[in-house]
Amino acid sequence: MSEKSPGKRIRVVIADDHAMVRDGLRRSLGFSGLEVVAEARDGLEAVSLVRKHSPDVLLLDLSMPTHPGLEALQQLHEENNPVRIIILTADIKPQELASAIESGARGLVMKASATEVLVKAIHTVMAGSYWVGLQPVNNLNDYLEKQFQAQKSRPRTNTYGLTPRELEVVSAVVSGRSNKAIATKLVISEDTVKHHLSNIFDKTGVSTRVELVVFAYEHKVPLVGSD
Repeated sequence: MSEKSPGKRIRVVIADDHAMVRDGLRRSLGFSGLEVVAEARDGLEAVSLVRKHSPDVLLLDLSMPTHPGLEALQQLHEENNPVRIIILTADIKPQELASAIESGARGLVMKASATEVLVKAIHTVMAGSYWVGLQPVNNLNDYLEKQFQAQKSRPRTNTYGLTPRELEVVSAVVSGRSNKAIATKLVISEDTVKHHLSNIFDKTGVSTRVELVVFAYEHKVPLVGSD
């Protein structure tokens, strides 16, 4: 999706299970020159309305009780829908943020933020950048890495049952290496790398590479041979 042409209003779909929240957002965004074209009460309705109206931006609550926002985000991502999605949340865990990023979220705005912050976030993602919290971000993966940078220097002793070889694989994933690059570095086959990753996911309780990076930093997993 290209940038919006001058003079054309940014079209928005709001997805939140609270009617008062949707009403407040619709009024606030309208006053800010944005056009709310539809409102959804859950993730399933959000996906349907995005398909129907082809909005520029979807404001998506993650914690809706029926068909949660993360499921809607993943579904739209799998469909390669070009809508830019901004997560609205009162609280988010690192693993949830990582999953949202991996599923194509362009921004994250806390519900307690002022309307001006949300409007800035919308314009920022429409310009092709990202937004997290109170600031624009050029690259969300870089942002995550910086957030956990301070934890790198802390002592790391808990291996969570990971073998020395599995720790090497974790370290290589944290360094951003692909399965092929990991196989080359450790002189093993790509199938063996996939086998190790499957075991690592089981032991750490994560399901994606991004979540594994977050887990490694958050839980101070020892990183070895990650140069």
